[in-house]
Amino acid sequence: MWSSSTDSRIVAVVNQKGGVGKTTTAINLGAALAERSRQVLLIDLDPQANATSGVGIDPSSPHLSVYHLLSGEASLDEVARPTSMPGLYIVPSELGLAGAEVELAALPDRELRLRRALAELDGGFGDVLIDCPPSLGLLTLNALTAAGRMLIPLQAEYFALEGLANLLQTHQRVRAGLNPDLELGGILLTLFDGRTTLAWDVLQEVRRAYPELVFRTLIPRNIRLGEAPSHGLPVLLYDPGCRGSVAYRQLAEEVLA
Repeated sequence: MWSSSTDSRIVAVVNQKGGVGKTTTAINLGAALAERSRQVLLIDLDPQANATSGVGIDPSSPHLSVYHLLSGEASLDEVARPTSMPGLYIVPSELGLAGAEVELAALPDRELRLRRALAELDGGFGDVLIDCPPSLGLLTLNALTAAGRMLIPLQAEYFALEGLANLLQTHQRVRAGLNPDLELGGILLTLFDGRTTLAWDVLQEVRRAYPELVFRTLIPRNIRLGEAPSHGLPVLLYDPGCRGSVAYRQLAEEVLA
């Protein structure tokens, strides 16, 4: 599904709907790739800073953040921080990033700020995952302009299909105007409850409509996935043997296959 021809994969994990497992996927796919001895950079572009707290960094503590990267006040090397997962680094967010988005709107080339900041990647990171906010605003636009691929977490529910259509329209607009190289990296079914007919119906419908895009891996509803962020750990460190950890390892294998 993803080519391995490039030294650095930049992937935007995006869905304009909240609560679909977007941040959970960014953290734990990153951890699963790092577990396979890859150097992974996670960029928290969400003002809610859940990916930041989810790897054990307090978003309210003073630190250089993704805002300083976007504004040009700091370099990638200055803002990237190691996490408790060996090989996984994060560019943290901060709770003031929502207000900062208004400031960024006044800067020149506002849609290209992240792309230019990532241009200094020297190949040390094999994978870059961008956790986008649950909206299609300027921050998400920066991610899509910088990325080579979109990974779309999709909750197995009826209304998710309507949101997916809007996301795919956004993909076409970004390709037409800002980033002609942006590919669809795949659709990932999350919060999947195999006990319900609805989950299987949604899966069947998405596979019918987008047969080449849907990952085989299904991310289950799993209590350990929900508990891990409160401990500031990827689930692969919090409970390596749980169903959520197994699923994200399978996803990493599928991505790298």
